Amino acid sequence: MHRNQLRVPLEVVCDLVLSQFPQWAELAITQVESEGTVNAIFRVGDELVARFPLQSGNADEILQGLRSEAEAARELLENTSFPVPKPVAIGEPGMGYPLAWSVYTWLPGTTATHEDVSTSADFASDLAAFIEEVRGINVRGRTFTGNGRGGDLQSHDEWIDLCLERSGQLVDVRRLREIWKSLRELPRESPDVMTHGDIVPGNVLVSRGRLAGILDVGGLGPADPALDLVGAWHLLEAGPRKVLRDLLSCDPLEWERGKAWAFQQAMGAVWYYVDSNPAMSRMGQRTIDRILADESNR
Repeated sequence: MHRNQLRVPLEVVCDLVLSQFPQWAELAITQVESEGTVNAIFRVGDELVARFPLQSGNADEILQGLRSEAEAARELLENTSFPVPKPVAIGEPGMGYPLAWSVYTWLPGTTATHEDVSTSADFASDLAAFIEEVRGINVRGRTFTGNGRGGDLQSHDEWIDLCLERSGQLVDVRRLREIWKSLRELPRESPDVMTHGDIVPGNVLVSRGRLAGILDVGGLGPADPALDLVGAWHLLEAGPRKVLRDLLSCDPLEWERGKAWAFQQAMGAVWYYVDSNPAMSRMGQRTIDRILADESNR
């Protein structure tokens, strides 16, 4: 999926786990097929999961990122009522793998990529509750860092231009260019609040049509309050989407900015993962289709 993607063979994972955490020597280690783009995932017994970053980079920065992610998980565990993986350990680099890696508790459930909850009003209600709880976390003086989604929409113009250029055979480029021209002008009026930052189907666990857990919490941080509304477009059809909007009492500006952030994320997924991660590409296409339908009905 990435130019600098690392290979993470099962035998290397077994060696690293057993050498650094001998207390787990009797536990079976198996690779988990995942549509995720950040980590290779391996189950360790029934209750643990080892996560190995897929992209090479500065080892110290990646280690710090894993520590920050663990702190984010603890913050969510203390402040939300929905299950989040609990950090257990951080492993060290070793033979065959050059970076730090992490171990978390395993959460039961199925990702929303594989169990469709797009028409579930109950799920929409759960998702609204989670977003509200995250927004209620004390920012403690933290502000948006200026990197990625969640700040200034217009700072993503170059990225959107690239995405539209690469997506000519996949989407209605002319129409989407018009939509972005309008979305990018939406003003920002609300102060930063805490956000999960990446509410996509692969990061959402479901069970029997309800929200069963939230994964990949490393993006927790202050941002545009509209950022987590991407989940409305990535996960929900029109009816449940309205349920979520009503429960969060979104005003028109906040709602449209949420659509803008979903547009920005989906446009990248459509073309970037079309061959290397079809599930992510389909997610992006589905989101774009929802946005197009919504724009047509306005």
